[in-house]
Amino acid sequence: MKKRQLGASNLHISEIGLGCMSLPTNLQDASYIVDAALDFGINYFDTADLYNHGLNENIVGQLLKEKRQQIVLATKVGNVWNKNEDSWYWDASKSHIKEGIKDSLHRLQTDYVDVYQLHGGTIEDPWDEIIEAFEELKQEGYIREYGISSIRPNVLKRFLPTSSAISVMMQYNLLDRRPEEWFDFIVEQGASVVTRGSVAKGLLTAEWQKRLANSNGYLSYSQEELQDTLQHIIAINSSIHAAALKMILSHSAIASAVVGASSKKQLTATIDAYEAIDTVNNIDEIIASTKKDHYTSHRD
Repeated sequence: MKKRQLGASNLHISEIGLGCMSLPTNLQDASYIVDAALDFGINYFDTADLYNHGLNENIVGQLLKEKRQQIVLATKVGNVWNKNEDSWYWDASKSHIKEGIKDSLHRLQTDYVDVYQLHGGTIEDPWDEIIEAFEELKQEGYIREYGISSIRPNVLKRFLPTSSAISVMMQYNLLDRRPEEWFDFIVEQGASVVTRGSVAKGLLTAEWQKRLANSNGYLSYSQEELQDTLQHIIAINSSIHAAALKMILSHSAIASAVVGASSKKQLTATIDAYEAIDTVNNIDEIIASTKKDHYTSHRD
């Protein structure tokens, strides 16, 4: 699998990354997916302290500890479960970021995280304090690089120019093209995009009809518009999954399309689609058939 440089860092990550949030909570079942990802050449694994109350980090750490030097491990901080563990609250304080990494390192069974990401953010957050926390963690050797998971332009405009962040995780796919107007800005700040929601909840896979039947539209697409658009894409190229990945990876701003998998079958389908992207010769026509929406809130 090809790799791309992540922002201005020395990290090079696989064009397909594994989003670990959907991993089974059973260690054996999760191992089938993680082992297959490694076999396919995936080296970028993304988790968060929020997922399954930390259990996801535990599983990822257990399954990857023997391969630690061969992978790029990313996790996130900022969301804190309350005592009843039935909801969470936002804490972007310096103290929480610096304590959070220690808990994540313990669960992940590692001495460092390659990419530590702020898991959200608002314009009202203490950004100087946040950046100071990440920079200190770099100096102390707990993290190699840091980034943010956010779709808010005003947050990105505040965070990126005043930090050495190297990644922005954003939802981006054929049906959600809102991030495109911000790609140049992100690259100019020395960062790359890693995508989430890359296959739009399965709508951009071979299971699109099943997923469509269980949807009520998608973002600005009504149910009828969604069906028409998906059918049109299929008419242009029979593998909507390959087209979806080709579209994402056609942008140099993007370092990796992160895709989740709850089974080895799902992961294999993504890898098969990735290996077929060179057969998608009409990507411009496919892209032209989708909406080019823009973010309408959190811009300033």
